[in-house]
Amino acid sequence: MYTRQIIKQLRTWREREGRKPLVLRGARQVGKTTLVNEFGTEFDHFISLNLELESDAEIFRRYRNAEEIISFLLLRHHIRRSEAGQTLLFIDEIQEEETAIAMLRYFYEEMPWLYVVAAGSRLQSLVKKHVSFPVGRVEYLTLRPFSFLEYIEATEGSDWAGMLGELCVDGMMHDEMMSRFNRYALIGGMPEAVVRYAARHDVEELSSVYRSLQTGYAEDVERYVRSENQMSVMRHILRHGWASAGQCVTFARFAGSTYTSTQVHEAMDVLQKAFILSLDYPVTSVSAPALPAMGRQPKLVWVDSGLVNFFAGIQVEYLQNRDLLDTWRGHAAEQIVAQELRVVLDRHLRDEQYYWMRDKKGTSAEVDFVWQEDARLFPIEVKSGTNAHLRSFHSFVNLSSEHVIALRVWSGAYSVQQVKTHAPENKQYTLVNVPFYYVGMLDKLISRLEV
Repeated sequence: MYTRQIIKQLRTWREREGRKPLVLRGARQVGKTTLVNEFGTEFDHFISLNLELESDAEIFRRYRNAEEIISFLLLRHHIRRSEAGQTLLFIDEIQEEETAIAMLRYFYEEMPWLYVVAAGSRLQSLVKKHVSFPVGRVEYLTLRPFSFLEYIEATEGSDWAGMLGELCVDGMMHDEMMSRFNRYALIGGMPEAVVRYAARHDVEELSSVYRSLQTGYAEDVERYVRSENQMSVMRHILRHGWASAGQCVTFARFAGSTYTSTQVHEAMDVLQKAFILSLDYPVTSVSAPALPAMGRQPKLVWVDSGLVNFFAGIQVEYLQNRDLLDTWRGHAAEQIVAQELRVVLDRHLRDEQYYWMRDKKGTSAEVDFVWQEDARLFPIEVKSGTNAHLRSFHSFVNLSSEHVIALRVWSGAYSVQQVKTHAPENKQYTLVNVPFYYVGMLDKLISRLEV
């Protein structure tokens, strides 16, 4: 069993007064069921339901109130109410029974002693009509593929993970850690791929894992889409969209298709709600708050770099290049950085990730990512080379009225420099050089800077 960092947030939820039923979100096969089953061992009693099983789903059709349902479940599991103690009820694949979703409200209002976690395929629940979770009566957490921190613990052990988590990778270990990160970027963080690689260290064995995952996504589409046309659009995206990872995309005629902007946008919206991909829009301001310009082109980021590399056919290029920034014209680096930043966003219960572009005709200044911390925006570029190549940073800094701390993600070691933009502005800013392996610790790293 490998440790997932989100278990800490589950334990915080368990101890919180006034907690609500928890809906655990995430793409197919990211380990939601395994995680909750592990969490259940920390309770006095653990009751698990899978609503894909008729016998479990039928409970919510037979009994119409929370008291009857819990009384039946306690009886079935030989648990006396007086001895229930801390009891966790896990409702897996909850989208299969709409009455179970509605019942979360009554578990919250009528049974505050009961701990309730629900999970399931977001794609299925949102494509179906008239299915929504009770507003204000539930809370959410999102589970992603393994982060690099989780991957390094699974493959190298707790000492390596501790070194990474405490931001204390010394110079002697830099190349070794970068080597591990490059391999992580190649195979991705889908649990089955990580577990199999940790056991055999054979990348070729993972092809069947990736193919199975894509087949699963396609089967979900075929079972739950609204029309044959939408099915065709989603099949096209799932077949050919991987090659657009980490890039700004145009919806109309996406990936060489004849589909309209509306058709592609609607299909991607469903896949985004399924956590299979995300559309990251730009902000045009250099000051907080970060507000997306929804009329501009979004960047397409997929759920997992391993899937991208396999279906975009760039695994060999990965293996041939020592530097991640040399792979696939840098798009591979943007994909994995976006994937790591998503984990940081989740820790802060944020859903939206942005990049920055200058809002002026005739200019092309663009910064790969923007991180907001309190009232400050931190521009983030995924780049190698000298400071002379940081033109987009310079554009951002020159427009800002305050001192800017810019973060360059690269393959080099961690360092902090004082840099000036080009003449005539010559504005000074702080440039923080962040090795790829620290991206998943970005919030912790920023907290240690003198801002």
